[in-house]
Amino acid sequence: MFDVLIRNGMVVDGSGAKPFMGDVGVEGDRITLVGKANGAQAQTEIDATGRVVCPGFVDSHSHADLTVHRPDHDKMLAPLVRQGITTFVGGNCGMSMAPLGVANKDAVRQYIEVFTGFDLAHDCSWNTMGEFLDTLDGRGVLLNTAVLAPHGLLRLDVMGMARRYATDEELDGMARALDQTLEEGAIGLSTGLQYYPGSQSDTREMRCMGKVLKKHDAMFTCHLRSYSATLPQAIDEVLDISRENGIRGQVSHLFWIPDYGPAGPVVRSVIRQLSKVPERWMPPIPLDGPLAQRIDQVAKGNAAGCRVRIDAMPTTTGFTHLLAFFPPWALEGSSAEVIARMRDPEARKRMKHSIKHGNMKWPHVEGDSWSMNFFKVMGWECSTVMAVVSEKNKRYEGMNLMEIAREQGKHPLDAACDLLLEEDGHVLVFETMGEPDSALAERSMFAPMRHPDVCISTDTILMGMGRPSYLFHGCYPKFLGRYVRDKKLLSMETAVRKATGLPAEHFGLKDRGRIAEGAFADIVVFDAATIASGATFQEPDKPPIGIDHVFINGQMVVDHGTINASPRAGKVLRGNN
Repeated sequence: MFDVLIRNGMVVDGSGAKPFMGDVGVEGDRITLVGKANGAQAQTEIDATGRVVCPGFVDSHSHADLTVHRPDHDKMLAPLVRQGITTFVGGNCGMSMAPLGVANKDAVRQYIEVFTGFDLAHDCSWNTMGEFLDTLDGRGVLLNTAVLAPHGLLRLDVMGMARRYATDEELDGMARALDQTLEEGAIGLSTGLQYYPGSQSDTREMRCMGKVLKKHDAMFTCHLRSYSATLPQAIDEVLDISRENGIRGQVSHLFWIPDYGPAGPVVRSVIRQLSKVPERWMPPIPLDGPLAQRIDQVAKGNAAGCRVRIDAMPTTTGFTHLLAFFPPWALEGSSAEVIARMRDPEARKRMKHSIKHGNMKWPHVEGDSWSMNFFKVMGWECSTVMAVVSEKNKRYEGMNLMEIAREQGKHPLDAACDLLLEEDGHVLVFETMGEPDSALAERSMFAPMRHPDVCISTDTILMGMGRPSYLFHGCYPKFLGRYVRDKKLLSMETAVRKATGLPAEHFGLKDRGRIAEGAFADIVVFDAATIASGATFQEPDKPPIGIDHVFINGQMVVDHGTINASPRAGKVLRGNN
């Protein structure tokens, strides 16, 4: 007798193969039958007639590791499993909750606390990656959890807040720390080369880390140095590191921000107006564009011996920390020193000059050449407040920086600095050049949405405050409903592979991402005719439509939108297993 038997479903197995009608049987945490169950019985039977049965979605770029240690994480992360996510890879962009440092603990902990708002002395009982993963094992996790070693924390612990290239001795120290973190269960290394402190590294440093990854057959994931004018060079860097070390690489959350130079203000004004145009007035779907060219760049690299994949989000609205938009020199030193600069009128004048006159020059480590000068490239309107800590500033959530500045009668930079001062540095923001997810901007994402070798990810950041990205509630339902059913950009079997088997295989998540006998029973049952995201940018917390059932390791965790109150069904997935 099976524990669970899902009958008469359209099985889309995650391999990219054509769908077929069949039954799926589960015993314990594994799938033990794919085919015809005939007269077999089960403790729980589901009639999946008219439904798709596919593997649970594997989110290869998540920040849920910043939340999964919390006692209430099963409630906070419930929207992930409601939309069918059964496994996430955390520790992205060079940032995670471990290791917390040895030589420069204060620098490491300050970096985490500024981003998360957590009190690490109160919230964290671990220090190493192994201790962090052991803590998760002991507390239980809602969904399967894999974590990357965060380059930013490793670098801070070895070099403190230094803004320069690493010495040979410092490279050796980072390599030893990475080796230990991989031994303790991290599945690879993540870098945030557009953020401080990763922005202060060079390719030589990445090659050194790649040698350690080669030893462990571990991943190298990269938030690139640039997603604008120098995007081709940034992708070449990942390709080179993969090729030279013979390792798997991942280009994180591919997108493109055009730099229109001196004509920027005029062009952006036109774009903002066009972004309000209804979708029905848009021209036919473009077959080529900047992101299609970058996908081809990766494909050519792979043909020459690389092993690099890409992930992309089904949105044109990014999200990060407000401080990330500031000149790197403004973020030097302790949090007290950064806050002091925010308060200093002369420092603000220098920031304005840096933003206005800075030019992106590869590799973005000197002077004002930093590539996240989004205020210059995208305009002050690009930044919309996502989350603040204090109640008095909650009303600014959902307002862009220019709107706040006009209301206060200030220059936008002064409004940003004052908000950071009032929030003790804890301000998360969305960024977009036009209206959030306008039909015009969305067209730039058609290429990665349709390409068979680009994974789908959420880039979710949720820490219990503010307005989350709507992808937190509906990333995969939106992808399957809008781009597969409505836009017909790709077939269902290709789409499911992009969300399941492709990331599971590339990240080395054994026996995940497939409907196959012997695989772990991570399963989603959904209605292809109705599946959709109920969430929007303005109303991000609405549940998805069309998800009937979600199983994690054989346990039903979602039944028609209701989260099962049974014990946490996820597992901690370690890279050294």
